[in-house]
Amino acid sequence: MSQPPRARGEVVVSAKVAGGVTRLGDLRQQGSLKALFPRGAGPALDVVTLNTAGGLTSGDAMRLTATARAGAQMRLTTQAAERAYRAAGDPPARVESRLVAEDGARIDWLPQETILFDGARLERKLVMDLAPTATALLVEPLLFGRLARGEQVREGRLLDRWEVRRDGRLVFADALRLGGDMAATLDRPGVGGGARAVASVLFAGAAAEAHLDAARALLAGSGGASLIAEGVLFARLMAPDGYALRAALVPLICRLTGAALPKVWTL
Repeated sequence: MSQPPRARGEVVVSAKVAGGVTRLGDLRQQGSLKALFPRGAGPALDVVTLNTAGGLTSGDAMRLTATARAGAQMRLTTQAAERAYRAAGDPPARVESRLVAEDGARIDWLPQETILFDGARLERKLVMDLAPTATALLVEPLLFGRLARGEQVREGRLLDRWEVRRDGRLVFADALRLGGDMAATLDRPGVGGGARAVASVLFAGAAAEAHLDAARALLAGSGGASLIAEGVLFARLMAPDGYALRAALVPLICRLTGAALPKVWTL
């Protein structure tokens, strides 16, 4: 029996400072992953990625490498919510992202939600390498089914890993692993308490401590924030659905970026 076609995609992109302005540096893209560059009103280079395959399923593989050169500012997001569909079997869909911010640079990683469908198999890895004076904001929202359409995720597998290094030293690592009946797991009081939408947020930079009290106030009732190391603020949000998650997440993103969301978030 022939195997269904697998989607493959890769984007390698960099931002540099030229004439005092952040501009596109290098760009290479192939397969089903593409990069778009809308004209933004702020100082950052806006990069919008698009999976032209329309979603992820077993055997798909997407890879992104983004580098903000010294002093550059880059803001990355997705054209729409990513969808991880029911897998036909093993192997899982794999998504790898590597972000690099050189001295004085800033990267804001702001993808829209990833939606897990019943039976999805997804493995993701996000690696962030920061120079000593670089700044980064990492945000990952995740939805377990589209509740407004009556969808429930009863079975599936998710492995989601983060690694953040500052000057080559590991300053943050996190791994989320869910399998089997994910809905039952999320219903447990010590795990999700019935939540079907979660988000992880990490801010790494000199202003981390200054943001802590405001972040805790914004997340009252929907999550918590902690200064887990010098210059590293981490927050996790949980909500019953995607609408409630955005209601808490959007003000936090705006606080940590000092700017409005990318326009694709509101289209």
